[in-house]
Amino acid sequence: MTQVASLSGSRLPAATGAVAGLLASSCCLLPLALIATGLAGPGLMLTMMRYDWLTLPLGVGGLGGAYMLYFRERRRCDTAGCRLVGQRTTTRLLRIAFAVVVAALLLRLFPSWTADVLQRLS
Repeated sequence: MTQVASLSGSRLPAATGAVAGLLASSCCLLPLALIATGLAGPGLMLTMMRYDWLTLPLGVGGLGGAYMLYFRERRRCDTAGCRLVGQRTTTRLLRIAFAVVVAALLLRLFPSWTADVLQRLS
């Protein structure tokens, strides 16, 4: 008989990954999205860019923690013979958070290269 892992234990990595993505993107991507939709002005971006020294490491650390929690829970379930609840949703959210964190790091660490790529795409 297959057991089902607890809902809170299997959702924690997805929630941690989502928070990590939001933290990492809060310096670069989030203000751009808010400006593009007309919900904020350029002053928000200037304010948020000042805190990238804090948000980017927190985002990367949070994403690492989310993956650690996910693989620990997955290993526990493999050992116990249970299955994770919402495993596809969790892996999707972790992948999206990974893409957001990588995009934020690229925007911050390689601004000229990112500008060239974005200019070619438009």
